Amino acid sequence: MRKLSRRQSENLKKTKNVVHSSLEEAINLLQETATAKFIESVELHANLNIDPKYADQQLRTTVTLPHGVGKSMRIAVLTSEANFNEATEGGADIVGSQELIDDISQGTINFDLLIATPDMMPKLAKLGRVLGPKGLMPSPKSGTVSTTLTETLSDFKKGKFEYKADKSGVVHVSFGKANFSKDQLVENLTSLYQSIEQNRPSGVKGKYFKSLFICSSMGPSIQLDLNTFD
Repeated sequence: MRKLSRRQSENLKKTKNVVHSSLEEAINLLQETATAKFIESVELHANLNIDPKYADQQLRTTVTLPHGVGKSMRIAVLTSEANFNEATEGGADIVGSQELIDDISQGTINFDLLIATPDMMPKLAKLGRVLGPKGLMPSPKSGTVSTTLTETLSDFKKGKFEYKADKSGVVHVSFGKANFSKDQLVENLTSLYQSIEQNRPSGVKGKYFKSLFICSSMGPSIQLDLNTFD
């Protein structure tokens, strides 16, 4: 078993067997334990009472946090040539049609998000095996299949992003950077929690949240009381 560093041991002592009912105190501890030599991302890990193998217990949606997540996103748009100017002027980093499909099929994926117009989706179908595992396949539900490119690009440039529950029903999602202010992190985390709550799948029976933890990239897990946001 790998020995913990002194930094990790000290951080673990501050968080072990403690459940926080105060969001402000939890965020203070989150920032206090983000002691790596780089600016760490901060994440929410929400364990939900869902079984995603059933269609009515799946969670996949988008959210725009009040203060973003501190990450710039490279956006590609797949559309017909008639829409190239709109996409470029809307702020797309890559715009293409068949040539973009060819690049993707050859493994050239130099973007973080792919937006497509509906007319291009049949051509994209064969690339599901390439894009799907990377979470890059456009879908109407996530807002990445669109006929209003200017508006869609504006939303994603402002920090809109997609998240979903994994196969075991856990949502792992970043809500900012450790150098954000405490108020910014509290507001972002609250918005994220509310988004998960508001998109509760119809098939959920009884309690929705099983556990809530926050952490920084290299820091220990900090458990939140399930009533923290009430």
